[in-house]
Amino acid sequence: MSFETSLNRLEQIATSLDRDDLSLEQSLALFEEGIAQLKEANAALTQAEGRVGQLVEQVDGVLEVRE
Repeated sequence: MSFETSLNRLEQIATSLDRDDLSLEQSLALFEEGIAQLKEANAALTQAEGRVGQLVEQVDGVLEVRE
């Protein structure tokens, strides 16, 4: 699942949890799903951060890949 998809689902979950008409079981299920979505989004960000960290701009503006 993409970062954007996880983020959108997290927003939906947060909106649902703000409602007053959910049972405790429904709230817990959404909370658990939210934790899973958060972990996926965090993993995607960590991977992107690693990729960005591999690119280093030199003084002359040339980008090189650092291993």
